[in-house]
Amino acid sequence: MLAKFNHIEDYACRFLLGVFVVLLFVQVVMRVTLGIGMAWIEELARYAFIWFVFLGAAHAAHLGAHNRLQTHIKLLPKRVANTLLLLVDLMWVGFCLVLAWKSLDLIGLLLEFPYDSPALGWSLAYVYFVFPIAFVLMAFRVLQVQYMKLVKGIEPGDVEQQEVSKITEGESNTTGNSSSNGKG
Repeated sequence: MLAKFNHIEDYACRFLLGVFVVLLFVQVVMRVTLGIGMAWIEELARYAFIWFVFLGAAHAAHLGAHNRLQTHIKLLPKRVANTLLLLVDLMWVGFCLVLAWKSLDLIGLLLEFPYDSPALGWSLAYVYFVFPIAFVLMAFRVLQVQYMKLVKGIEPGDVEQQEVSKITEGESNTTGNSSSNGKG
């Protein structure tokens, strides 16, 4: 259960991106072939994309993939660099929690004084729930990465390099399997 929760942003982002792409594809096909567009499809695609972006930011925090200027940090001794990065990440966590808190205020106002989306008629309070969810999740993920790094000794690593390694390892396993069974 915990392993599945550990990848919740990944699953949600994949689903939301799929919904976004399918909706936009349907909208384009309808406009080109039938000459009509549907406002609710555009609106739903927009909301799927917004949720995708904010949950994707939390996922990037989980992967340690947010952009950082680390050239100057790499010049420092490891202990000083880790302390500095911890302080920066704690500020980041504080910022995320403030944004989550303020977004709850906004959602409270939208629940008290409802404002519905034009095409779908949904209360925007439900659309805006992504803000506290994503910012709390991002704060948790930043702390999780720091815990893994400082307590467990696991560096988050270069995400792009990890993806390249997965691809090349997969190719070498495929090549190795085909040559070992006499077909290569």
